[in-house]
Amino acid sequence: MDNEKIQDLKQFVELCKTNPSILQNPSLSFFKNVLESLGARVPPSVKSEKGGGEHSDELDEDIIESDVELDNTDTVEPDNDPPQKMGDYSGEVTEENRDAAQASKAKALDAISEGKLNEAINHLTEAILLNPNSAILYATRGSVFNKLKKPNAAIRDADAALKINSDSAKAYKVRGMARAMLGLWKEAASDLHVASTIDFDEEIAEILKKVEPNARKIEEHCRKYERLRQEKKQRKIERERQRRQAEAKAAYEKDEKKEQQSQHKASDPDSASVLNGGKIIGIHSVSELETKLNVASRASRLAILYFTATWCGPCRFISPVFTSLAEKYPKAAFLKADIDEARDAASRWNVSSVPAFFFIKNGKEVDRVVGADKNLLEKKIVQYAG
Repeated sequence: MDNEKIQDLKQFVELCKTNPSILQNPSLSFFKNVLESLGARVPPSVKSEKGGGEHSDELDEDIIESDVELDNTDTVEPDNDPPQKMGDYSGEVTEENRDAAQASKAKALDAISEGKLNEAINHLTEAILLNPNSAILYATRGSVFNKLKKPNAAIRDADAALKINSDSAKAYKVRGMARAMLGLWKEAASDLHVASTIDFDEEIAEILKKVEPNARKIEEHCRKYERLRQEKKQRKIERERQRRQAEAKAAYEKDEKKEQQSQHKASDPDSASVLNGGKIIGIHSVSELETKLNVASRASRLAILYFTATWCGPCRFISPVFTSLAEKYPKAAFLKADIDEARDAASRWNVSSVPAFFFIKNGKEVDRVVGADKNLLEKKIVQYAG
């Protein structure tokens, strides 16, 4: 199959995609039967409902099942005869063969005038074999095939003529008439308009009076389907946008709620998170100290309360050690209070000298270390922190 025929086939397949109801045309029953024999489902003809209304989100197949009411009175079943003989384009034509071809053509024209169409086909085939480079011979035979209601044969001849002469008005006319017989209204209208542009005649004008209304109906149907398809596509895009927007909003609200819960938990004085494992917790008042000790007690954690003073030399030595021990033993709560700032806390715990370390478990003092003995301090932490 040559490239031009393949392109024609592609165009026909695209037409079937956009308007599958065309397969209900009697002239295409052979093609419909082939599709069904291969397991395909051909949509039934369903007439369009009148009136407006919102479009539902049906599948594309449902959208395009509305049939187009066409005038198919003169369409015919496609001919499935073996392809007619064609000449060899590559060969050179002698003057003798050209004259003989003209003689055969003359016999064909006489046969046509007498209504002997099959005889005319034979004479024209003989002429084509003698002069295969003559576009008019193919176009003339194609016109006879149209008279015999053999549109596929006529199209093959018209295609051959147009390969030789792409401006052959008769070839376009023959192919347009053949396509009209097959119900290929848009393609028929296109060919006939080209033929009319090259060489207008009354017969083309008469044929177009029937072909053009059908072609316009198909074009309108295709535009309607394309509009519905675009509307459906836009609805799908909008639904997807709304879905993503809803998901983003839900994710944002979830994160916000989580953050609020985290902040609430962090700010809750009764939460174990305020013990800030691995770091020193500054104490500024006795009430703050009691809160932290209560939290440590409920969490069953050891609390080491360190009293210091800015003017205390040993305190300056032991403070970095206390910080490193807090990092080393994050499960214990390390509390630090300056006796000059948190006087009420120092008074409550009867602090008489610094540095002083109190070991508190379950709300009760279990031991203490007074002085900057780092080894003893760590030993006590290990003992009571488990």
